[in-house]
Amino acid sequence: METVSGKIALVTGGGRGIGRSLALAFAARGNPVVVTGRTQSRLDQVAAEVDRLGGKALPLRCDVTRRPEVEALKNVIESKLGTVQILINNAGMAPAAAFLEMEDCLWEEVFKVNLTGTYYCCKVFLPAMIASGWGRVINIASTVAKVAYSHISAYVASKHAVLGLTRALAVEMGRTGVTVNAICPGYVETELTLNNAKMMAEKTGRSLEQILGLFKRTSPQNRLIDPKEVAELALMLASESASGITGQAINVDGGAVMV
Repeated sequence: METVSGKIALVTGGGRGIGRSLALAFAARGNPVVVTGRTQSRLDQVAAEVDRLGGKALPLRCDVTRRPEVEALKNVIESKLGTVQILINNAGMAPAAAFLEMEDCLWEEVFKVNLTGTYYCCKVFLPAMIASGWGRVINIASTVAKVAYSHISAYVASKHAVLGLTRALAVEMGRTGVTVNAICPGYVETELTLNNAKMMAEKTGRSLEQILGLFKRTSPQNRLIDPKEVAELALMLASESASGITGQAINVDGGAVMV
C-alpha cells in the first residue's frame, strides 16, 4: 500500500494512545511530525521514541481550545520545519456521565476539546494548504459520530458535530487539492478507553472487567482495536492514492457499526 512520505504532519493529542501511534507511524515513513498536547512530558516521550526510530519529531505544548495558542503553534512550526501539510485532529476527551447528572461545565469542556479545538486547527492551518494546492485533514472522530451510547451524551453529540464539520469542509475544499476525512474508531485499546471504562463502572456499579467485556462485545470480532490500525488508515488517507477520497467517515471498529 502506498503511504505518504516527506510531508510535515501535525498530530494533536499526540502524547498517548491513538495520537502516539499516529506520530510513530508517520515518522517511520519519513514524515517530520509535530506532536502537540497539554502535557509536555508525554510529548517529549513520544518524540524520544520517534528519535529512536530514526525519525524527526517536534514536541510542542499547545491547548487547542485556545486559538492564540494554536496560532502561536503555527508560527513556531513554520519557523522550525515549514508549512503543515497534514493535519490530524486527534485531541479529544470522553468523560462518562448520565445526561441528567452532567454538569454544564463538563458539556462545555467536551465540546471545546472535541469540536472547537478541531475548528481552530482547521481555521489556522488550512489557508497554507490551500495556497500550496495540497493538503490533508484527518479528523479522528468515533463510531459514536454515527450511533449513540448511554452515559456519554456530550461525547456522542460532539463527535456527531465533528463529522458534520468534516463533510462541510470537504465540500468547501473540493477544488483546492485539500481532502478532509474522518476516521471513526470503535473501542480502542488506550488509556482513554480504560479511564472511560473505569468511570462507567463507577457510575453503573459494574466491575471494570464487565465494562471492558461489554466494549469488546460491541464488535463481531469481540476485541478492542489496536491504535496502530487507526494509524495505518490515516497513512493511506494522507497518500497521493487517496486524492479522490474526501468527505468520508471510515470506521475502524471490527464491524461494530456497519454504516
